[in-house]
Amino acid sequence: MVANNRIYLDFNATTPVDPKVLEAMLPYFSEHFGNATSDHSYGWYADDAVEKARKQISSVLGCRPNEILFTSGATEAANLGLMGFCKANQHKGNHIVTCKTEHKAVLETMKALENQGFQVTYLDVDAQGSIDLEQFQAALLPTTILVCLMLANNETGVIHPIKSIAEIAQEHDVAVMSDITQAVGKIPVDLKDLNIDLAIFSAHKMYGPKGIGALYLNKKNQVKLEKYFFGGNQEQGFRPGTLNVPAIVGFGEACEIITFKMEEESNRLLQLRNHLEQRLLQVEGAKINGSDVPRLCNTTNVSFSGIEGSKLLLHLKKLAVSRGSACNANLISPSHVLMAMGHDEETALASLRISTGKHTTVADMALAFEAIEKVVNQLKTVSV
Repeated sequence: MVANNRIYLDFNATTPVDPKVLEAMLPYFSEHFGNATSDHSYGWYADDAVEKARKQISSVLGCRPNEILFTSGATEAANLGLMGFCKANQHKGNHIVTCKTEHKAVLETMKALENQGFQVTYLDVDAQGSIDLEQFQAALLPTTILVCLMLANNETGVIHPIKSIAEIAQEHDVAVMSDITQAVGKIPVDLKDLNIDLAIFSAHKMYGPKGIGALYLNKKNQVKLEKYFFGGNQEQGFRPGTLNVPAIVGFGEACEIITFKMEEESNRLLQLRNHLEQRLLQVEGAKINGSDVPRLCNTTNVSFSGIEGSKLLLHLKKLAVSRGSACNANLISPSHVLMAMGHDEETALASLRISTGKHTTVADMALAFEAIEKVVNQLKTVSV
């Protein structure tokens, strides 16, 4: 995707809104502007649109519409789910299991829970970014109430075996929450098959609008949350306030669109990724992170040894790539994910996340490689 001579390769950070999504949203800003909880025709029309979107989203994820609660995004959903579940189930225990490579939305909420008396175990990962299932099982205690592990890592694309993790957790009567944000639309995600209790995700990673996300609550497993937002009964009372109808409509439309050609598009992106990585590995000192384990088709995380990493992004002015999570993009600090995978600080800083999307072309990837190769070689020369 080229705009103003710049190539966008940061689709894991956010995606452009699909034109069909925008088209679906526009009437709900003006013509159908009603409040979804108003008891008249304007409100009923808006409410019908919200419930249609809820059905569209649940259909993609293999769950029921009433198991989807709308939030402002995955970060709010993480806070609602983690805080709400742990407070509601504190009488059963105070121990949580998560991983060092989780998104900051989860890790920062874990810190807040620790400050409130909860005990958190942070699982290690190996050099590929994978969790050891035996270590995971050993971490479960009689006081463990929740496991929170992402389905696919936002920086490396590494996919965790959430179904196996859920099976182990259920044997110990422990609930499972998963951040599925990066996975939805790239790989099939069936929440009933995974049999997890809570999940978080957002629209803007799948060509929907920013500012809208969702929390999934498994009704069959009777997940209970403590409410800590007040002011109304919207979203079953867990997230009161006037619903963002245009964004919800866009969320639903985005989910409907991704059901078409997902396999075909995933195969296309996989070919682009593999070709790029073959070329990157020809650059001296290059290493693809997580290359030996299942990963998302669109994500490449590459490290370059022997260069000053703090200068890498500064020299790639025409490429929209990132050092890691978009939440930390403005900080010159090493990725906590790569550090957990065993990289030293210098190598972690000299790393790039390249994430593609449906607008990415073969030409984009060729130009990106040429730019990266040139800059890395220049920085190696300077450092000698």
